[in-house]
Amino acid sequence: MTQQELADAAIMTRSHISHIEAGRRIPSKDDARRLDKALNTGNVLSNFLPQTEMAVADYFEPARLLEQQATVIREFALSYIPGILQTEAYARAVLASGFPPWSDEECDRHVVTRLERAKVLTDPVKPAVWALLDEAVLRRPIGGPAVMADQITHMARLAESGRVRIHTLPLDLGAHPLLLGMLSLMDFEDQPPVAYSEAVSVGRLHDSPSVVDRLRNAYALAMGEALPQRESLTLMRAIAKEFGHHD
Repeated sequence: MTQQELADAAIMTRSHISHIEAGRRIPSKDDARRLDKALNTGNVLSNFLPQTEMAVADYFEPARLLEQQATVIREFALSYIPGILQTEAYARAVLASGFPPWSDEECDRHVVTRLERAKVLTDPVKPAVWALLDEAVLRRPIGGPAVMADQITHMARLAESGRVRIHTLPLDLGAHPLLLGMLSLMDFEDQPPVAYSEAVSVGRLHDSPSVVDRLRNAYALAMGEALPQRESLTLMRAIAKEFGHHD
């Protein structure tokens, strides 16, 4: 079968098939199941797929793997701080808010995974990380005032050190091009860029060039409406101080 014939049979894109063949991308469980069906191979590929020990939703696993390979990551957050920028206390508060609730042991596993993801920032240069935050993200008191004050201070220190760039979209801006959900854009040295979008209990990795281009343009438009980093940091410090006064 040609790549296109397999892509049509498995309901995947030809570029996605190409990346899997070249070893540039690890297929998700759903990818493996679709390929098994298209190739009439029973459960061979599904069983062969290495099982991750990371505690993440199935739909996020392909994006998590790519996150570790990216040279540039551009995040947009509408409701809460992006995972790779979260402190342990903030991550625990976010994860504890799900339904049905997890046991303490399950919550611990997910917190560990989130902190493992954040290790991409231990390298002083790569990946370059940009975070575009709706102001509501900074003002929502997830975990309480003390947790929020620490979380915002943590991000401000990362930005002031030059490790990440952070911009905020002020509340009084009103509507903007990314108002409908969270978005992550990833660039790589040896493969085309991808995008990942997420809503409640669903996430999708986009590798179609036209879709990725459209999402990158929406991100660029929203970034054009954001505060410069210096003003963003001033706002963040002020909000952190407000939370500190409530502690």
